[in-house]
Amino acid sequence: MVAQKKTEGGEGERLVEPSLWERLERPAPTRRAALTLERIAAAAVELADEEGGAAVTMRRLAARLGVAPMAAYRHVSGKEDLWALMFDRVSAELTVPDDVADWREVLRSFALQTRELMLRHPWLGGAPLPLIQLTPARMAVAERQLSALGGHGLDADEMVAAFRAVGAFVHGATQTEIALRQYREQHGWKSGDETREALAPQMNYLMRSGRYPTYKKYALSATRKDDPAWEFEFGLDCVLDGIARRLGI
Repeated sequence: MVAQKKTEGGEGERLVEPSLWERLERPAPTRRAALTLERIAAAAVELADEEGGAAVTMRRLAARLGVAPMAAYRHVSGKEDLWALMFDRVSAELTVPDDVADWREVLRSFALQTRELMLRHPWLGGAPLPLIQLTPARMAVAERQLSALGGHGLDADEMVAAFRAVGAFVHGATQTEIALRQYREQHGWKSGDETREALAPQMNYLMRSGRYPTYKKYALSATRKDDPAWEFEFGLDCVLDGIARRLGI
């Protein structure tokens, strides 16, 4: 069972379960501990990478770890704990050197790394939103970016809004990229050309209607249709340019 601690309050004392993160930072009771939160997190991430987030159940996880399901429940209370552990583990991969101080460089670096992280772990897009910021590693990422934005004339609300605007772009753009990749895989299309060829009947009908002249011009003249990295960076720089203008720097 998970160890508990008493709260202060004399006769009103009650047992309170330590937080997941408090337990994670405690040293293992022995070197031979068969199961730890670190092992659980690593196995859950591995399973999600292979089969998707929906595959991560306590039963599947216990089987992968070679333990009984109840053994895993002694360490985590259920799926929410697992999501938190998984998100914290992969978010620890995001880092910017301490000597990088420029706010734009800090936010841009985290944005590019986050895109790569989500492409490596597509299940991240399905993580429950309240858990995204309530893990030590994720909080460290947020702290680093907010501190970089500090001192530029933004009040607390504006600073968080600017930080979240970049995050919203990163997650939205990358989720769109992942969804398109998965859609192609489901249909067996191996390239952008194959995708466009398959969708040509619908597209040709729409273009012949004459109602979408700007989109038609894009379709005929664009040269970076199959360059998601360029598209992401261009969009990201547009967002950062807007923040820079707002800051007057």
